Amino acid sequence: MKFVEGNTVGIDLGTSYSSISMLDPDGSAMVVENSQGRPITPSVILLGDDGKVMIGPNPEVVAGYPPDRVVSAIKREMGTNFALQHEGRKLTPELLSSMILTKLKQEAEKRIGPIANAVITVPYYFNDPKRQATRHAGRIAGLNVIDIINEPTAATLCYAWQQNELGHPDRLKKEKKVLVYDLGGGTFDVTLVKYTASDFNVVCTDGDTMLGGLDWTGRIADYVAEEYLLKHGLDPRNEAGSQQKLMIEAEAAKRELTLWPQTTVNFEHRGQSVEVTLDRAKFESLTLDLLQRTQDTTEFVLDQAKLKAKDLDEILLVGGSTSMPMVSAMLEKTLHRKPCKDLNPHVAVAQGAAIHAAILEAQENSGRGHVGQAIRKRLQSITTTDVNSHSLGVELTDRENKTRKYNHIMIPRNSRLPVQAKQRFVTTSGNPRSIHVRLLEGETMDVAGCSFIGDFRLTALPENLPAGSPVELTYAYDERGVINVKMKELTANNKVELAIEWSHGLDEKSIDGLKVLAKQYKVQ
Repeated sequence: MKFVEGNTVGIDLGTSYSSISMLDPDGSAMVVENSQGRPITPSVILLGDDGKVMIGPNPEVVAGYPPDRVVSAIKREMGTNFALQHEGRKLTPELLSSMILTKLKQEAEKRIGPIANAVITVPYYFNDPKRQATRHAGRIAGLNVIDIINEPTAATLCYAWQQNELGHPDRLKKEKKVLVYDLGGGTFDVTLVKYTASDFNVVCTDGDTMLGGLDWTGRIADYVAEEYLLKHGLDPRNEAGSQQKLMIEAEAAKRELTLWPQTTVNFEHRGQSVEVTLDRAKFESLTLDLLQRTQDTTEFVLDQAKLKAKDLDEILLVGGSTSMPMVSAMLEKTLHRKPCKDLNPHVAVAQGAAIHAAILEAQENSGRGHVGQAIRKRLQSITTTDVNSHSLGVELTDRENKTRKYNHIMIPRNSRLPVQAKQRFVTTSGNPRSIHVRLLEGETMDVAGCSFIGDFRLTALPENLPAGSPVELTYAYDERGVINVKMKELTANNKVELAIEWSHGLDEKSIDGLKVLAKQYKVQ
């Protein structure tokens, strides 16, 4: 980890909204407002002509834009092969996300000066290709990405820091157990964290990268569309422009139902309109299955942690979608206590990222940074420990049916990092010329349901090595997300080793090319 000259910040790169924060000299995690004086910026991109790009416009502007030039929820595409074609250029998720980061950086620099180093947050359940894509987006935006931190971890850091517990053993004399329920615009996590005044440990986590407030909005949009279809015989969802307008009005209705028990949606399509009245009870019935999925995950995490609800010291709500009254009501009914509302769910993740960034900065160089000596000492006293969110395994061949391959998990998810596992296997055929090892990420035995993360071969094997000969595999995963795998053939002690630093998707040449491409766009 190397810091460069300039301010160090924390960034919440969200599905629906993004924000940026920095620790001030007194140790407060201040949120840096944008030029409109708002602490959050919509993660919406409007692709204009001649390389002009508008980030975070208001809904009225979005509604008047051609749908094929509106990019939203790009976070859900991170680490995939998704791409847009615009003005003869291929726009990848990394490049599009870098535009949002560029906007945040530009706006913040007007208030706090040059920004160089950044910690960027991701959902805990992001797999490593998605995490690496996020890191690449930061680099393309001209940021020195010093770390990627999980959103629930950041939120808990923010809570513990604001409670003045971290770095103060006289204030926190026992371990605290905190459950973080993080429902954002497009992703969902539940994480169990234990911490003392100096040790911050993630115990276990689970979640869904394709579940968030957008899905609640979609249910309202579908309900209004069905009412329109019933009245006029046309489905507005079949036209991109109307579907875009429908989602904007559904989002507004969702926000109204957060504040009021009832709202009305007036929707017009092709000169005909429909007026739909929606109350909270109906909204909750339309989305009951979505809420149930979050409840199931909450109970699963507690079960994995071998804890009961009564063992918890606090339940933290993170993510703007937790503002929906149904969320607090469900958690109170399930866990028999009211969730804590001390945090601002919209910016707590960015604030926690800023605290994590300050910890790294203080520990990297005791004289670096702009905080006071007392704050620096507090930061230097804190250590954090994470867990892996996905299991790591190796592809094996069934000895009875050699055409069948399956995933054998060596490092289960929620293992405390760093972690190492060592196991012995045997060869399945006689006199092999090499042994091919494929590494997988995933929870299922089905190879097709896992992510391929790398492979290597052990060659120069002894002549006439019989089937059933032993080999030893050592699988290690460190806190920086680096995988190291060693294989040793035990008959002649031949060895091979592979280190994976998650260069998935883009190599250095590709990143440099995207940096050049990014400079051709004028972000507004």
